[in-house]
Order: sequence, then structure tokens, then C-alpha cells
Amino acid sequence: MATKIRLQRGGRKGYAFYSIVIADARAPRDGRFTEKIGTYNPNTNPATVDLNFERALYWVETGAQPTDTVRNILSREGVYLMKHLKGGVKKGAFDEATCQKKFDAWKADKQNGLAKIAEAEAKAKKEAAAEALKAEKAVNEAIAKKVADKKAAEAAAKAEAEAAEAATEEAAAEAPAAEEAPAEA
Repeated sequence: MATKIRLQRGGRKGYAFYSIVIADARAPRDGRFTEKIGTYNPNTNPATVDLNFERALYWVETGAQPTDTVRNILSREGVYLMKHLKGGVKKGAFDEATCQKKFDAWKADKQNGLAKIAEAEAKAKKEAAAEALKAEKAVNEAIAKKVADKKAAEAAAKAEAEAAEAATEEAAAEAPAAEEAPAEA
């Protein structure tokens, strides 16, 4: 029986969620499987992988052929590196402790790289938020300036209207007084 390590689709429409399974090569994608060794959620950033490392390593060493996507997942999780290192132990190139030390160093380096990427994303997000806030403040200042100019123009127009009204009232008050004055003289 040829065994494959493949993804089995689950989840709702438009939101795929996959199980990583060991299945007969002749079985359909979502059909019977021998063992479930993990899950893969491509909807998160970065994609979330929950993998039973020991069982995945066992099946890879046994000769199960992964699909391309699963091969990439297993490679990123370090299954193929561990298989390679165990091959070195079998050949006598180094011992089991050195093998584990090399794997742990690789895993720590990978975690540091992921942490740096996450930190860079967080920094970029923070800078984008600061730029958006700065742009919003500039827009708000422009709006406040327009409103202040409009209020100042309204106040000037009102003051002009009051001055014109006061002038017409004075002129109206002086006109009857001027008409009355010659009559008395």
C-alpha cells in the first residue's frame, strides 16, 4: 500500500481548514485515512500549524510520500531536517546529542527570525497608525481653520451689518433733527 501524507479539507465555504493525515494513495482527498498527525490553518497570518512531530517524523522515515504543500509544511516545521540529522547519526557522522543540539539551534534561530518578522510587522503597523493619526490631525486642523475663517467672516459681516444699521439709524436721527432745526430758525 502506497501511503501519502496529505491535507484533508474541512471548515466552511471560503474559510478552509485542513487536517494533515496519512492516507492510502488511492483514497479520495476527504475520504478514509489511517492517522491524523496535525492541522493546518492558512487563514491566520502566519499560517497556524499544529503537528505531532514524532508521528510525522515516523511516517516520513517509513516512506510515506507527502504532497507538495505538506512537504513545505513539514520542511518548515523541521521534520525533514531531523530526518537528515538522524541519517547522519546512523552513518556515524555525529552522535544523538549533537543531532538534538543542532536541531535545537535551528529551531531557536527560526523562532528568532519569526519574532523579528512579527516585531517588524508590529512596528510597521504602529508607524502606519501614527501616520494616519498625523494625517487626521492635519485634516482636522484644516477643517478647524475653515470653520474659524467662516465664523470670522460671519462675525465681520454681522459687525458690518450692525455698523451699517447704526449709520442708517444715525442718519435717520440726524435727518429729522436737521429738518426741524431750519423750521425753528
